[in-house]
Amino acid sequence: MQTNWRVGSLFGIPLYLDPLWFLILGLATLNFGVSYQELGSAQAWSIGVIMALLLFGSVILHELGHSLVAQKQGIKVNSITLFLFGGIAAIEEESNTPGEAFQVAIAGPLVSVVLFFLLRFASEIIPDTIALHMMLGDLARINLVLALFNLIPGLPLDGGQVLKSALWKVTGNRYKAVRLAARAGQILGYAAIALGLVVDYLTGELVTGLWIALLGWFAIRNATTYLRVSILQEKLLEIVAKDAMAREFRVVDADKSLRSFADEYLLASNKSQVYFADRDGRYQGMVCLDDLRVIERSLWETQTVQSIVSPLNEIPTVEESTNLVEVITKLEKENLQRVTVLSPAGAVAGLIDRGDILRSLAQKINLRISDADIKRVKEEGSYPPGLQLATIAKSIK
Repeated sequence: MQTNWRVGSLFGIPLYLDPLWFLILGLATLNFGVSYQELGSAQAWSIGVIMALLLFGSVILHELGHSLVAQKQGIKVNSITLFLFGGIAAIEEESNTPGEAFQVAIAGPLVSVVLFFLLRFASEIIPDTIALHMMLGDLARINLVLALFNLIPGLPLDGGQVLKSALWKVTGNRYKAVRLAARAGQILGYAAIALGLVVDYLTGELVTGLWIALLGWFAIRNATTYLRVSILQEKLLEIVAKDAMAREFRVVDADKSLRSFADEYLLASNKSQVYFADRDGRYQGMVCLDDLRVIERSLWETQTVQSIVSPLNEIPTVEESTNLVEVITKLEKENLQRVTVLSPAGAVAGLIDRGDILRSLAQKINLRISDADIKRVKEEGSYPPGLQLATIAKSIK
């Protein structure tokens, strides 16, 4: 469920606010308001609000840097969201090369560094007796800190993305690079939690220690997500249709009358089935039950199953060697419930739907998915909310 609030768009990219963003906005306002108390209470709190908003304006520009470079590479950016820990650009796909991935990763920190120099220069030409001088100087330092913090080499930070692109270049394997960068992010996350506890213990600064620990927890959680998604993507490329398909279909004689077909197969079972027709051991195509329903019953005695067959070259099919990424993409692009799998000889080898994909993946990576869940996916034609395989497959190039 979408809980974020859309507040506009930038360069065609929707801008959202997470409800928790207002918490950090309040804390930032409080922090700046206290810092500027020497200017008087009313002015200090006014500046506090302005500085908090300018801070998040800087975060938006940082994320916009990533987004515009990604768009230049032909990659869709779904949104920019401000949340408790800053901002995030939802970039739909991976870059094609390590070099392009580096460009997207470094763009955000470069924007922050440019803002640092511009704001620092602006503050220098304004008399230090004016509050704006202090505000611009503080905002400049914040942007520098934002750039340096994001360059810490571990996912999900920009530095982790830079590390990933470097490892991708060295190893030639994007998925291995993601795993290594994600591991680095997990290690840094645990180190941040430990540092937060130490700060709290040694200095008694509970808020500071807790905030550092929360950043560590955020890093661990997101690095783990990167790791899991990378493993899923690799498996989706490794598993082929032959490994995931099910033989949940029946074969009927193409020369059988419609009446005999209905009596022997349709009336004898309440279970929904997929039927293929054959003649002399050769598949003719898929039996289209919808066509049967529009034929006058008086004609069922004389017309055969062949009259309601859709040839194999007219129905959605994939080869046994097709990987699951392509299968998932085909199901989503053509809005299909299932797809027919053909053997190298052109015969029907099986059927594959979203439930079959989920079951095969669960077996490969030991996901705890019950038969009831798989049955539901088969019936509803949608993946579980926490495992959006369509989105994951779409991000693979």
